[in-house]
Amino acid sequence: MATDATNATESGVAAVSLRGLRKRFGTVDAVAGVDLDIADGEFFAVLGPSGSGKTTILRIVAGFEQPTAGTVLLGGRDVTGVAPFDRDVNTVFQDYALFPHMTVAQNVGYGLRVKGIRKAPRQRRVDEALAMIRLDGFGDRKPGQLSGGQRQRVALARALVNRPRVLLLDEPLGALDLKLRQDMQTELKRIQREVGITFVCVTHDQEEALTMSDRIAVMNDGRIEQVGTPADVYERPNSAFVAGFVGTANLLTDAAAQSVLGREGVFSIRPEKIALSLATDSAEASAGEIRAEGRVVEVIYLGSVTRFVVALDAGVQLVVAAQNQQTTFDDVARLRNQPVQLTWRTEHVIAVPAGTTPDRLLEPAAHR
Repeated sequence: MATDATNATESGVAAVSLRGLRKRFGTVDAVAGVDLDIADGEFFAVLGPSGSGKTTILRIVAGFEQPTAGTVLLGGRDVTGVAPFDRDVNTVFQDYALFPHMTVAQNVGYGLRVKGIRKAPRQRRVDEALAMIRLDGFGDRKPGQLSGGQRQRVALARALVNRPRVLLLDEPLGALDLKLRQDMQTELKRIQREVGITFVCVTHDQEEALTMSDRIAVMNDGRIEQVGTPADVYERPNSAFVAGFVGTANLLTDAAAQSVLGREGVFSIRPEKIALSLATDSAEASAGEIRAEGRVVEVIYLGSVTRFVVALDAGVQLVVAAQNQQTTFDDVARLRNQPVQLTWRTEHVIAVPAGTTPDRLLEPAAHR
């Protein structure tokens, strides 16, 4: 479990600090003892499956839920018992929560009006916020006249116009289609860099977390499994759960690990690290390489890449991801049921610390 890795600051005051945080609903520990520091100006993602406790943590930081135990500090100030409107945070929700009867400008400026900001400075800040999200000239429109991505930007501007110390994002891109979601990932990161505010984003989408974040906390069953940079959690997972949840991973355990790798334990190999060739084209393995023979049992064509599910002679299935640089669907489809050889470098085998490996992570990754 994550301990020292949760500390984001060697000096200075963290934007968000959680100490011994617990939240119990009935007999269920939704959050089961979380310690975490999030640095000032950091884009931080809390990543995990449904029921892992990530949204509960966000609601506790926002003040919408009170913890059963533990403390929440914002900029070093204990706000555990402080009402949401007295915390220096704003929240952007998945459903945007815009007022349909108000214009875009009125929505963005609503919080400023409630605070009693005069009309002229309020309008100036609204115009600045709309320019920042690239919606200049949209102030007179109603939310119903905007696309999903534009409504998401308006919700973001409404939160940022108040200049909070921390912006909380609850599955902010979950309602968008794939292409728009990918575009908005880039936009969110650009905006965060420009404004310099700490962003804390809760998501179940691994690509979203890897794309946008400076660091990621991977959650499972109310606890933090690992905290690190996107490269840390992807390339160096410290548990079988992280290896299987962040991206796609092949896990070799027990007899399969002994047969293929020559050693016991739990090991992870990413699909893109494995090269596939026809068994008839195979040659002797060179130094630093591992080779295994098998048969292609499934071909999954995804346009830019193809995933091959290969049943190894050792009795385990591995997934291989190959770029379609020189191949077409017809080319890769012919490999179904063909004997093949897989090759990967020894340095791409990740030893996963001993512990419980969920059964679902032992299934072929392409089938999950």
